[in-house]
Amino acid sequence: MRRSAGGSLPQLPWRDVRNPYPPLDMLSADQVEAIHRTSLRVLSELGIELMSPRARALLRACGAETDEATGNVRLDAATVERALSTTPASFTLTPRNPSRSVTLGGDHLVFGLVAGPPNVHDFVRGRRAGNHADYCDFIRLAQYFNAVHVLGNQVCAPVELPAGTRHLDCYLANLLLSDRAYHCTAIGAGRARDGIAMMAIARGMPIEAMVASPGVITIISVNSPRRFDEAMADGLMAMAEHGQPVVITPFTLMGAMAPVTLAAALAQQNAEALFGVVLAQAVRPGTPVMYGAFTSNVDMRSGAPAFGTPENAKANVASGQLARRYRLPYRTSNASASNVADAQGAYETQMSLWGAVLGGGNLVYHAAGWQEGGLTASFEKFILDVEMLQMMMEFLEPPVVDEASLGFEAIRRVPTGGHFFGDAHTMERYEHAFYQPLVSNWQNFENWELAGARDATQRSTEIWQRALQEYEQPPIDPAAREELEAYVARRREQIGAGEP
Repeated sequence: MRRSAGGSLPQLPWRDVRNPYPPLDMLSADQVEAIHRTSLRVLSELGIELMSPRARALLRACGAETDEATGNVRLDAATVERALSTTPASFTLTPRNPSRSVTLGGDHLVFGLVAGPPNVHDFVRGRRAGNHADYCDFIRLAQYFNAVHVLGNQVCAPVELPAGTRHLDCYLANLLLSDRAYHCTAIGAGRARDGIAMMAIARGMPIEAMVASPGVITIISVNSPRRFDEAMADGLMAMAEHGQPVVITPFTLMGAMAPVTLAAALAQQNAEALFGVVLAQAVRPGTPVMYGAFTSNVDMRSGAPAFGTPENAKANVASGQLARRYRLPYRTSNASASNVADAQGAYETQMSLWGAVLGGGNLVYHAAGWQEGGLTASFEKFILDVEMLQMMMEFLEPPVVDEASLGFEAIRRVPTGGHFFGDAHTMERYEHAFYQPLVSNWQNFENWELAGARDATQRSTEIWQRALQEYEQPPIDPAAREELEAYVARRREQIGAGEP
């Protein structure tokens, strides 16, 4: 059943999205092993710069070679294998509403809200700096639409708020306006701990209990090539200390932060991802870790990042093979580089989304709302993306082939040259026989023109505005709300006084 009662927008129900089809193996087994061996050479012969002294000490205690003068850390193959032996193949994120739990791993497919842009755009108010009001509206939209399963890290940066405490405002909005799991900001240990603590409060449990039942996640962005900065390393360690999942994601743009060939970029990505796995397991063996991939290419004429390219789609597929080789859940993305919610944004997003699905992705990050190569969160693009995600969800539902669906008697009843519109087989099924689109318009030209001749982007404007009108805030225990607000007030004072 689709949510359509009372005239609300048509959409698919909340579901545990599964990909029942075998992932595409673009690389041969020998090619996967060649990439693996090269990445081990990168780790053992070249090393990774790790800017956190505490993290270096931790890895040194695990047998790594560390150079305190340069921060370089080298890992041997045995250390990598030990770390991989303790990583879970899947895990569950449980937010304050347990019915919105998601599983990451296996054939599960989870879609996340766009994260991190400094700007916002819609066709009513134009492009502007990120702000708290728009942030809250994006959280409301994510809550409204069932195709968005988890919230990203600051869907847009609320730049009018103090940089040192704005994460608290974002976490509070996540928890009051939504009942989804969310991404913690891991720029430093303090922001990560705040995100964990506030989710624990919302769930009515001590923070220590979150180890056995994670409720938040973070993405550790590697400063490719071969650098982990101190803040990210400290955020990773804080999450791992509390047993919360970390996604290790190198930012390997071919031709810029990685070599120009796909094989070399994958080898570098793989080395950087494995390094993060080792660090997380050194903190707490068994910490859930995801293999993150964000490999694409640049425009060699300008150096600008490009997404949704054939190379990006290939990287999404091949990275899935590497993640499966290590039995790690796989994070990927359906990004595009278009500056506006237009045909380019749609076909690039669809291209990368197919790469993510064919690659066996478990978490498609930035799945709804990404625009301008990640510099802008777009309201219209959010709606267009939800349409694409819903269509993919329906595609992944296996077809039914049984006596009733084969419809032999219907074929017998309808005469040669006739039609099936009024046949009983059709009448029994027509209401839910096909996907009901959110954005697509299937009117003929004359009726479409009479209705205003609005294109898909213009229709998307109407849809996000209507969704915000129909949005209903999910209930929360008043005592939990009061405790959350008190926590935020207390932490504002502590951070203002210089406490981490």
